[in-house]
Amino acid sequence: MQISVTTPALLFPAISLFMLAFTNRFLSLGGRIRALHDQYRIEPDESIRKQIENLRIRVHMIRRMQGFGVMSMLSCIFSMVCLFQTWELEGEILFGISLIFLILSLGISFMEIRISVNALEILLEDMEREE
Repeated sequence: MQISVTTPALLFPAISLFMLAFTNRFLSLGGRIRALHDQYRIEPDESIRKQIENLRIRVHMIRRMQGFGVMSMLSCIFSMVCLFQTWELEGEILFGISLIFLILSLGISFMEIRISVNALEILLEDMEREE
């Protein structure tokens, strides 16, 4: 299979949008952690501590998602450089590596979303019990 310089270039918008989404998640979780931390300092509660632990896991996952996203972008860039220099085999290999990094990033994103949904289910069940 032969690819041109434009093939890796097609990934740039997708990777950029994923990185933006991951950064937004990170910022919203950071704000939530700060708010819960302030609330915990005023009134220590086990449920708040558990929520913070859940958020800690998710923040670490987002950091890995972002790391793999950056590695995907860099591999994509190097792939384009190789293809531009007519080093086709190296460019194709780097493009494949870029896709693998992107798959890893999206896989971790999927797991993080599942953790998020589970945390929301626990809160909803707790709310239903109170009613």
